[in-house]
Amino acid sequence: MLVHKLQIDDVDEVDYELIAIHTTLEDYRLAYFINQKLKVLLSKNKKEISLSIKEGEAFFSRFSYEDEENEIYWDLIQNKSEVVVQKKYADKNLFENTSHEVSTNVYLAPEFKKVNHILKIQNSKFSTEYIVNTIKTINSVITVYPLDAEKIKSKNNLIF
Repeated sequence: MLVHKLQIDDVDEVDYELIAIHTTLEDYRLAYFINQKLKVLLSKNKKEISLSIKEGEAFFSRFSYEDEENEIYWDLIQNKSEVVVQKKYADKNLFENTSHEVSTNVYLAPEFKKVNHILKIQNSKFSTEYIVNTIKTINSVITVYPLDAEKIKSKNNLIF
């Protein structure tokens, strides 16, 4: 019997760049300033990124820019989300019918909990160094640096 083997070498290849952004700015303001500085058109994407955890579903806001003609794609993604769950007491005591809210922080890239936003870029016409240095000039941006996508354990969360 003849056996045919298929080898797929490019499956694990990373074809995007990731940039970590530490800032106190809200996501919509950060997107506005990036648009101004880098002449892109990041806009709110209706499809938020969802992540299922045992407490529930976490949603991360996303601003996108697509230049399909040149196959350039940018995504500014919130790294931290909060899941609020109602907990009820089941014990027979003074507070038997009470419930309270418990909030849990969820991170898209849990190994980078201090990162506020992640900028994912595919096929940019700019160098990563230029993008990082330009974003550093935005007021209220504390620091910006490239992330090595190969070292991120949760990189499957960044595939959407």
